[in-house]
Amino acid sequence: MTDCPFCVVPGSAVIARNERFLALADGFPVSPGHTLIVPVRHAASFFDLDDRERQAMLELVGEVKAILEERHHPAGFNVGWNDGPAAGQTVMHFHLHVIPRYEGDVADPRGGIRWIFPDRAPYWDGA
Repeated sequence: MTDCPFCVVPGSAVIARNERFLALADGFPVSPGHTLIVPVRHAASFFDLDDRERQAMLELVGEVKAILEERHHPAGFNVGWNDGPAAGQTVMHFHLHVIPRYEGDVADPRGGIRWIFPDRAPYWDGA
């Protein structure tokens, strides 16, 4: 698909790859080292991937983690994806985010991805 930004990726943008997936720097990073892992085959959703693709994706996540640890020395990671417009997906080619986290990058990191629903995130406060 020529109008899909993840179907036509210049080789210079690729950080790591395997037979089924590419890893590239996020064009709009939320932290230093923010990386996307995208399938070579156009697939809009995680649920469109077959078992071999899912395995290849997880293998590349491990490789990307090692690269990011060497280059950026993060204290942790958020790893995940938005699947479908209602979940916030804006590019309809599946992509997994590997987001390095650093001590002090936010005031209180507890709850992580739960903050997509801010009124429900701080469960530790009995909210």
